[in-house]
Amino acid sequence: MPPIVGIPQCLDDRGRWRTARDYVYLDHAYARAVDEAGGVALHLPLQSRAEALVSGIDALLIPGGDDFLPADPTGYPEGVFDPAPRSQVDFDLRLLRAALGRGIPVLGICYGMQLVALHHGGSLHHHLPHDRPDAGDHRLPEETGRHAIHVEAGTRLAEILGDPPPPVNSIHHQAVAEPGPGLRVSARSPDGIVEAIEAEDGRFVLGVQWHPEKSDDGGRAALFGAFVSAAA
Repeated sequence: MPPIVGIPQCLDDRGRWRTARDYVYLDHAYARAVDEAGGVALHLPLQSRAEALVSGIDALLIPGGDDFLPADPTGYPEGVFDPAPRSQVDFDLRLLRAALGRGIPVLGICYGMQLVALHHGGSLHHHLPHDRPDAGDHRLPEETGRHAIHVEAGTRLAEILGDPPPPVNSIHHQAVAEPGPGLRVSARSPDGIVEAIEAEDGRFVLGVQWHPEKSDDGGRAALFGAFVSAAA
């Protein structure tokens, strides 16, 4: 049997899809990328028994999502945050803890990478133009915007992407500032912003800030291939 990759869905609890209803949703690109790599994608809607869900999968992919709020958002420009529902973050954290406890592979993408860092005691830049005004623009056109990355030698990511690594897309305004104990930075953009993190102990726990599922470049086949192979 091919490995089963669980992917939590995003929650709309603010009536963005339809008023007075809670909807779960997910970009189909994640399932396509897992399928193309030889895995079976299983969507995981928010519910109480996250640990039971993890017992039935071979790997966990935490996809992109909404924003993490800073402790004091009043110091930031009005309207810059689209906060992830607290119940969604709690559910994803329970999935992540259970997956790490089982030792199955974990891949975090954008919000997913930031969640992995926060779980390990790391920190975020909550709005790059405010927290890192020296940084370049990281909200580039989705279809065409790309920037280079520098990948640290000797990392799992370097083994996956090869040398030189491909340029990546960039559609975010939050980023990992410090990855937290047990994790290392494995890639940065030319302006120093963290683009990837991974476990120091060799486990397949990998986070990337870009969206490899959205394009044929950015190491899509290599990243999802390595992830699904680890799950198998």
